[in-house]
Amino acid sequence: MHHPTSDHPASAKNVAALAQERFADGANFIGGRLVKGTSGRTHAVVDPATGEEIYTYELAGTADVDAAVAAAREAFPGWAGATPGERSDAMHRFAAVLGEKAEEFARLESLQCGKPLKLSREFDVPGSVDNAAFFAGAARHLQGQSAGEYSGDHTSYVRREPIGVVGSIAPWNYPLQMAAWKVLPAIAAGNTIVLKPAELTPFTSLLFAQAATEAGLPDGVVNVVSGGGKDAGEHLVGHPDVAMTSFTGSTGVGKRVAEIATATVKRIHLELGGKAPFVVFDDADLDAAVHGAVAGALINTGQDCTAATRAYVQRPLYDAFVEKTAALMETVRLGDPFAADTDLGPLISHAQRDRVAAFVDRARGYARVVTGGEAPGGDLADGAYYRPTLIADAAQDSEAVQSEIFGPVLVVLPFDSDDDGIRLANDTPYGLAASAWSTNVFRANRATREIKAGCVWVNDHIPILSEMPHGGYKASGFGKDMSVYSFEEYTQIKHVMFDNTAVVRKDWHRTIFGDR
Repeated sequence: MHHPTSDHPASAKNVAALAQERFADGANFIGGRLVKGTSGRTHAVVDPATGEEIYTYELAGTADVDAAVAAAREAFPGWAGATPGERSDAMHRFAAVLGEKAEEFARLESLQCGKPLKLSREFDVPGSVDNAAFFAGAARHLQGQSAGEYSGDHTSYVRREPIGVVGSIAPWNYPLQMAAWKVLPAIAAGNTIVLKPAELTPFTSLLFAQAATEAGLPDGVVNVVSGGGKDAGEHLVGHPDVAMTSFTGSTGVGKRVAEIATATVKRIHLELGGKAPFVVFDDADLDAAVHGAVAGALINTGQDCTAATRAYVQRPLYDAFVEKTAALMETVRLGDPFAADTDLGPLISHAQRDRVAAFVDRARGYARVVTGGEAPGGDLADGAYYRPTLIADAAQDSEAVQSEIFGPVLVVLPFDSDDDGIRLANDTPYGLAASAWSTNVFRANRATREIKAGCVWVNDHIPILSEMPHGGYKASGFGKDMSVYSFEEYTQIKHVMFDNTAVVRKDWHRTIFGDR
């Protein structure tokens, strides 16, 4: 089967043809092959840049989830029993296959999400390939406490063991990266997995699973079910043969996931919403902060839980920051995701675009929309586009400041003292990410200590690394993605203890029978 990649120009039309051909056998990947869903319901993947339906598939139902879990359960003993070196070798091959398919991944991701191709090519895909390479190495480093005679009469050591079948649910904003973040640490630790991507964006998760099989991972180690949240998602989370669930998405849905998972006492990892503060102190490099704010607010059209959404600017810089940020936002080019000169693509759907527009329209009643605040017309009118938007003069307790808008919208507020800036940054239910902008090392260091978030950048906002953990505080969830810390999520800790005395009657037995 021929799949057009770099030898064909990238366009929505030819990439849609690629998707229709590659996934003609169905949108589930179970036991090493594509299969159709059996729910009796279909779903159409829509190109958000045009509103056109590009692929229709049968949604997975509960029976498909059962089949995927059974495949994962069957594959678990062999995969868990492989040596760390064997798993590492397989994952190095996996990383190589991902790299070979980089252009196909980038094009499919841009098609289904509306991301500019330069974002998919330069951020989503290389980051995911790097994750695979990192976890290929990390698979050989499942470390525990050193063996020793801690009691004096026994030798103790710690084992890290895989948990079993992991059932993970990924969102639509970064389908490929979220597949990588869910799958890679789980399988590196010896688990098998069933991943449910969002119904809107199945393509790159399916291609990711196909790449795993092409790299030689055993059938059933990586499975994908493309179904709805209410049936396939809830059934996966509550499945008695699923030992752990990992979910990335909204805090509201995360609470439902936790509720279902608790009934079967399974381990939970949650990466939820965010409302990241962007704190600019009065000694900051203003131009650097402005560029950082526009990039940090607009990446992925603002559909990012770590995006800069609340800019707090110390009063001496406030007016200039608002003026310069608005001006820079107005230079951002909206357009066809496959065009080389496009900076910003559409939102994921027209429903999401309308949701964002409603937030902004309500904000006009209590704040000032400095720039943006509208959907473009002309050639972009049929897509789910929305102009980069800056809102000023909103109150701290207003909806635009407190709620996750998940679009290309930045709200900017002034503050006076450093205490006020940090207090306002922390005045949110969320705690996923934040940034502090200052040229004073003591001021910046104080902000990193006192802002309650899982990641605090200094004089930058957004970069992530495979070697460093990602995860939140408070209503942003718990647990870590990426880094060796993620093994703490995907392994069981077992204490093994050997008696070294060969004594029949131990000294502690006197607490049960007899005297010393």
